Amino acid sequence: MPGLTFRALKGDFGVEAAGIDLSRPLDDETHDRLHDAFGRHRLLVIRGQALSPAAHVEFSRAFGDLEVHVLNEYHKAAHPEIFELSNIGADGKPNAVHPDRGTLFWHTDASWQEMPALATILYGEQVPRRGGHTMFADMIGAYEALAPAEQARFSGLRVRHDLAISRLKAGYAMTEAQKKARPPVVQPLVRLHPPTGRKAIYLGSHGQEILGLPPLESLGLIERIMNHATEPRFVYEHVWQAGDLVMWDNRATVHRGTEYDPAAEPRVVRRTVIRGEAVIAA
Repeated sequence: MPGLTFRALKGDFGVEAAGIDLSRPLDDETHDRLHDAFGRHRLLVIRGQALSPAAHVEFSRAFGDLEVHVLNEYHKAAHPEIFELSNIGADGKPNAVHPDRGTLFWHTDASWQEMPALATILYGEQVPRRGGHTMFADMIGAYEALAPAEQARFSGLRVRHDLAISRLKAGYAMTEAQKKARPPVVQPLVRLHPPTGRKAIYLGSHGQEILGLPPLESLGLIERIMNHATEPRFVYEHVWQAGDLVMWDNRATVHRGTEYDPAAEPRVVRRTVIRGEAVIAA
């Protein structure tokens, strides 16, 4: 597509694509260029889109098979592949309820699955005038900034990820059926990022325990690693405009939302998730 251009967001972390209409099917050249940019930069921003739920799903499928989230209370009617977060009540006004406070913690999507999510594609239908941003941290950059001794140590560690516990910490309880469908899993603390061959820290709010360490030492090390990985030098903050689409690589990033006033500010965002593969320890 001759009009397709890319602009760097933060070093080699993230690009903004312009000159594209996602409401239309992608031609092969456009798909290949987007796929290549996403693989290298881990974060893709495309502004100014008018994307229906059906078009959102169609665009997402160009990158792989889609998952249906276990938290079925967030499913979009007629499109179970879409996970919708909305604070709009039956009267069409903000209802003062944050739809998911778990999104305010640094996390990587679906790390609590044996085969975690490859990518997440989030579209902003309505966005707040103040707050409600999304912050992304580059876990490849964070790993490469570690001292060699820490890189070697962390590469031998494994972490238990548990969605039920992270939901409780955010103030929510999963149903017994949901917990049975998604039991805890163990993942390496450092994983390979196949598109680049680089290594990334693999952690976030779903990571509850580093195996083989005493509980207090485990919690302290998780906190220290996350504090390092989310230093400003590794973080891009996306300030939403209605019609933005943001796609990120869960294999090499963590993200979180920022606060906004759900009683005064409407926010409706919907996401799809691309199915991933088993984690490759690095």
